[in-house]
Amino acid sequence: MSGGRRHIGVAERRARLALRHRLAGPARATTPEEVAEALVALHGSDPATVYLAAGARLADAAKTVPETERALYEDRTLVRMHGMRHTVFVFPADLTAVVHASTGLTVAARERAALLKDMARAGAPDAAWLADVESSTLAELARLGQATASELAAAEPRLREQFPYAAGKSYEGVHTVSTRLLRVLGVEGKVVRGRPLGSWTSSQFRWAAAPDHPELDPAEAQAALLNRWLHACGPATEADLKWWTGWRVTEVRRALTAIGAEPVTLDEDDTGYVTAGDLPAVTGPSRPWAALLPALDPTAMAWQRRDWYLPPELRPLLFDRSGNVGPTVWWNGLVVGGWAQRRDGEIVWRIPDPGIRREAEQAVAAEAERLRGWAGAARVTPRFRTPLERELSG
Repeated sequence: MSGGRRHIGVAERRARLALRHRLAGPARATTPEEVAEALVALHGSDPATVYLAAGARLADAAKTVPETERALYEDRTLVRMHGMRHTVFVFPADLTAVVHASTGLTVAARERAALLKDMARAGAPDAAWLADVESSTLAELARLGQATASELAAAEPRLREQFPYAAGKSYEGVHTVSTRLLRVLGVEGKVVRGRPLGSWTSSQFRWAAAPDHPELDPAEAQAALLNRWLHACGPATEADLKWWTGWRVTEVRRALTAIGAEPVTLDEDDTGYVTAGDLPAVTGPSRPWAALLPALDPTAMAWQRRDWYLPPELRPLLFDRSGNVGPTVWWNGLVVGGWAQRRDGEIVWRIPDPGIRREAEQAVAAEAERLRGWAGAARVTPRFRTPLERELSG
């Protein structure tokens, strides 16, 4: 205890991460749904991340591709949609209403206003015209079930309308109505990403109508989302919560109060929060564990303040210039290096610290072989390349 508050140090934070993020062997999940439930959201902007993040956490990794495809495209127990910070994630289906109300509504209003403003500046058709195109597009999507943007444009030709963007600027270009409108509809919770055109590594998606969900009170939805995430990732600071959600600090504080979050002290001489009743100590796995996590993995990207699991000296190797993390090697709750896949399918990795490398080598090599075994003939290149991943991949 410190000043009457429970103290949660680095060792316990890593223990919580190992168990709650399903990374240590005994904690591994049996289905992708369990993985998504544990993590709240899987980054979905890079399609392969969803599968690689699930595979790293499944007890039977051989089931990764068929089980994840079942969950996403057959049972629809997992849904790929826009969420926090205008980013595409994969959520448990029962969270879609919560995500939409807690984070989507504000972003959606901003995106629609920006689209209408850009069209007006370019002399493109007005809001009434866009509303009619939207209505027709959603009707065609309901008729088709799933469709690519090109297929929708064939059914509704007005989606092919183009208008100039940022005329006179260094980044000027031409936008197509289909691209901008489908993005807005995605943020508004009206459409979601469907089955890809190619394999599980493909970034070319069909669109599908979003599942029906109730309209929730935004403040209540924010409290519900924060409670789920804090259970998975607590303790976390206000800065962590604001960064992950994309909310204003006043919204974060209101949600913390609403769920009765309990403050704790951290080794960084900072205040963290856990959910109500989550103060009892958590003991880590009895055996050491290793994991190979993909670029944009939700564990590596969960917190804004990362020194407790990511040594600062490794950041230049493992992040791109925009702050996107690449593939990481983990040892007992600490990022110790990175990995990549070569053209022949070999999984290669590097741990710069020779002491850790000797200690972890056998376990990391086993994880690399496990990954290569279930990935099969698939070749994965992260959407955002990082220095070490580029070097290792050759």
